[in-house]
Amino acid sequence: MKREIDYRLFDEIFAEICENGKYFSLKNFVAHGNMSVYDHSLKVAKASYGYAVKNGVKCDIKSLTRGALLHDYYLYDWHKLPKFSFHGYTHAKTALTNAEKDYDLNEKEKNIIYSHMFPLNLFHFPKCKEAWIVLWQDKLCALKETFKRK
Repeated sequence: MKREIDYRLFDEIFAEICENGKYFSLKNFVAHGNMSVYDHSLKVAKASYGYAVKNGVKCDIKSLTRGALLHDYYLYDWHKLPKFSFHGYTHAKTALTNAEKDYDLNEKEKNIIYSHMFPLNLFHFPKCKEAWIVLWQDKLCALKETFKRK
């Protein structure tokens, strides 16, 4: 059964994440196309939250949302890295390391962040449905952002 999406809980979770001022630094880095990492992460989190609520997925909605908001918390501009920096392979681990320093994460949140680049990172396997939801919403958002007509 499809449900109406109430974003009040999402807004509360987002406010908790934003209490750490570093989160806003994501606005300074480009994710895909012209989209900032901040806007991309917010988009992925809203899409993940909306998908779970709309479809009545029984899951830990707070962990899903927190993990989605922090999935690209790598805090650098990957476009300024050397040509063969392997950002696609390394940024999930970097995002997890940074998020663990700044937030108290549970195991689901850690898995969401660490595994969001599966299958590119073949051994970073999603272990919960929340991680699978974020993984797919991230892929969909990234494709739309990358190929968006200017």
